[in-house]
Parts: sequence; structure tokens; C-alpha cells
Amino acid sequence: MSSETTSGITKDERHNGVAVSTKEVDTAAQLAAGLSGTLDPEEALRIRKKIDKHILPLMCMLYWVQFMDKTTLGNSAVLGIETATNLTVNQYNWLGTIFYLSYLLFEYPQNLALQRLPVGKWMSANIFVWAIALSCTAACKNFTGLFIVRFILGMCEGSITAGFLIVSAMFYTRKEQTLRVGYWFLMNGTAQIISGLLAFGSLHIQTSGFEPWQWFMIITGIITLILAVSYWFLFPDSPTTAWFLTPDERVKAVQRIKENQTGVENKHFKKEQFMEAIRDPKTWLFAAFAAFDNVPNSLTNQQSLLVASLGFTFFQTTLLTMIPGVVEILTIYSGVRLAARLKNGRAYVGAIYFVPALVGIALVNLLPWSDTAGLLVGQFMTGICTTGFVLALSWLGNVTAGHTKRVVTNAIILSAYCIGNAVGPIMWKAQYKPRNHVPWAVIAVCYCVCPMILLVIRALLNRENRRRDSEPSDEVEDYFIEKVSEDGKRIEVKVDKVKRALPTLFFASYHGC
Repeated sequence: MSSETTSGITKDERHNGVAVSTKEVDTAAQLAAGLSGTLDPEEALRIRKKIDKHILPLMCMLYWVQFMDKTTLGNSAVLGIETATNLTVNQYNWLGTIFYLSYLLFEYPQNLALQRLPVGKWMSANIFVWAIALSCTAACKNFTGLFIVRFILGMCEGSITAGFLIVSAMFYTRKEQTLRVGYWFLMNGTAQIISGLLAFGSLHIQTSGFEPWQWFMIITGIITLILAVSYWFLFPDSPTTAWFLTPDERVKAVQRIKENQTGVENKHFKKEQFMEAIRDPKTWLFAAFAAFDNVPNSLTNQQSLLVASLGFTFFQTTLLTMIPGVVEILTIYSGVRLAARLKNGRAYVGAIYFVPALVGIALVNLLPWSDTAGLLVGQFMTGICTTGFVLALSWLGNVTAGHTKRVVTNAIILSAYCIGNAVGPIMWKAQYKPRNHVPWAVIAVCYCVCPMILLVIRALLNRENRRRDSEPSDEVEDYFIEKVSEDGKRIEVKVDKVKRALPTLFFASYHGC
């Protein structure tokens, strides 16, 4: 018998295959090693419904809370925070920028932590810290204090979207991911509605020495704290350890996502996958899309101020700012459903949804200032294009294989997301008020570039599909790991190639673009 060893991979003549180290193998592969055959469709559906029941409500609740928390600044603008803390226009804008600069600074460390630590527990710890920071906002008396708490909020939020992308890829098939990412992302709209109601209620609280904006921070902080505790006990770290699945169901949950060919989880950082993510052109195209698409996201903190500038009272403004939330829910839901029905339609659907937003920008800039209703409609139409970013996030997870590569790619894309969000608030200067033609022009340019990037990504992946389809299929070797049986004997078990954590063995099918 002879063997040849390279980088932890051993060629073994006994099997005419390859023996691999368990640290090189995805956790799901170790769990399902030795299994063969396909999962019964009805059983697969039952497992998916059970997963939906236990994790989808928690994901939706957290995305609602995180968006509500990071946009508390926008609602507080009409609740009196600017006057109480003596903020200038530039200082107010910097509070929006510092959140995303902190997010950017900690994005890669957060992604590394998500790979090395239990995902659910790590997110729970971050939620707890940001709940405390948000509550402490009520005690801030000046720009410095607000700057510090906003920095902490940005640091903690870096774990959420990245963590959700990882969890979605762990538990759901490619087709399911498109809908699930849409479901938890449309909670941003729900957050705007609930925030508007909370702000409206806070305006009615009259207490000596404690202003409405401070009550608003305390209320949202308490909600976040309750969710942090819930996540610690209820949110799973992986399908291989999910508390609500039986041992047999865990194996079936892994089998169910076999078609993804992207692996589930591996705590071992792989340099080769890191380099593969850096060299992949689609990584940087998705990053460019994320950056351009999120420059206009500064509207979240400007929305209340823009509505109030049209002559509405603070009470009216808090209620009117709920409308963009309704628009976002309807457009994201319709967009992800449409993309799921159209084969390879993500890019086309995402691009089309930018058209109404451009029409809205034209209305805001061309209608007379006296046409309040028209200006409001135009402003609210700009939120329709959020669908494009949602589809891009789900698309990214579908075309990225390997746990380390997925973590690195997520970090790059979300870093670009932060850059766009950090730049956006700077353009809302006092000299551009009340029409703000310059910021709106910048937003229009971004919304012209974004659909073009989506179509370029689609063309790139389509070309890669044709190239791969034209190549002859390579002979695939078998892979084995050593396990200890119940009677104490060491046995070698075949590992499914799909769940190996080596990049050269992953084939991330690009169909679905």
C-alpha cells in the first residue's frame, strides 16, 4: 500500500480515492458521511417548514429591529434631538456617516468571528451590546456622546446581514434563499411603519426633564434587549446542531441543501478560498453595485426632514414617514416573488425596479415647490428600487461556494455597502436646501449605474455557464474521512464531494442568474 500526501490531502490506493483531514471537511459532510440516495420530496418539505417555523420569524424580527434602531436618528430629528443636543446640519449628517464607517471598520473582523464562533451566539452578543448603546443614547447631551453611541451601533450591526447570509445558505436551497432573503429584508419596511407609530406615540409623552426623543430611544432599546436574550436561547448556529431538529432531521436538513454545492460550515480558515474570492471579478462587480446602490440610502435619515420641509407638522411627519415602509414591503415582496418565478430573472427584475425610482427623482426635481402631493409621491417612489439590492444579496449567496470564500465575499460586499452609506449623508448640505437638487442628481446617477452593473454580472455569469457546459465532465475521485464506530473501531467513510470545504472541489453553478 502506498499513499501520497499534499496539504492534508492523502491519495490512498486502497480506495482509488482521496483521504482527507476532518478539518478540511465541512461539518455537514462529517454529519452526513456515508449516506447515499435522495431525500423524499415530502420529507424535505416537512423539514423546510420546520426550519421556517423556528428561524424565519426570528430573522424577520431582528431585521425589523436592526433597521428601526439604526434609523432612530431620522425619527428623532422631528422629536427634538437636534435642538436638545445643539447639533448643526453637518454634525447631524456625520452621525449618519460614522455609523457606517464603524460598520466598515469592523466588517471583516465580524465576518471572521462569524466563521470561527457559533453564529447565533455571536449575533446575540452583538445585539445585546447595541441594545445597551441605543438606550444610552437617551443620556447624550452633545455631539460627542451621540458620536460614540452611533460608532458602537455600527460596530455591532456588522454581524447581522453577514450572519443572515451565512445562515440562509446553511438552511435553504438556492431557490428558497431568494424568497427568504426577501422576507427578512422587507422587514425594513415594517420597521419604518412601527418606528413612525412609536415616534408618534413618543410625541404624546409629556414628562419633565425627559423629552420625546429620549423616550423613543429607551423604548427601542428595551425591545432590542428582549430580542438579544431570545436569540441566545432560540437561534441555531447550524443545521448540524439546531436544537429544534432531531439527529435524523439534522442529517436530512443537510441532504436537503445538497443541490447548493456551497457547503454548510467549516471553522478552518482557508487561504486558497480567500485568494479565490479576491481574484473573482464578480466579487468586485457585486461590491460596486452595493456601493452605488447605498449612496441613496442616506434618505433614511433625511426622510423626516424632507417631509417636514414641505410644511407638515411633526405629528403629521411621523405618520407620513410610514408610507415608504409600505412601499418597500409591497415592492420587495412583489420583486422576489417575480424573480423566483422567472428562470434566471434576478438581473432583469432588479434592473426594472430602478425605473420607477428614476421617475420619482424626476418628479422631485421638476415639479413646482407648491405641488406638495406630487413631491411626496416622487420622494416615496425612490424606495421602489430597494428590490434590486435584496435580489443581489440572494444572488450573491447562490453563486459563491466554499464557507471561507463566502465569508470573505460577504465582508467585501458589505464593506462596499458601508462605503456607499458613509458617503451618502455628506451630500445633504445646508446650502442645497430646500430643493436639494445636487443630492438628488447624485442619487439619479447611482440609480442609472446600478441596473447596468446587474446586467453586466448576468452577462459574465451567463458566459461562464456556457464555457463550463461546453467542457467535458472530469472524472471525480471519491473522498474519505476516518470515523470511530459505536463499537470503537476505526472505519473510513465516503464523503460527499459537494460538502467538501476545498475550493477546487466546489462547483458553484451560476445558473439562476
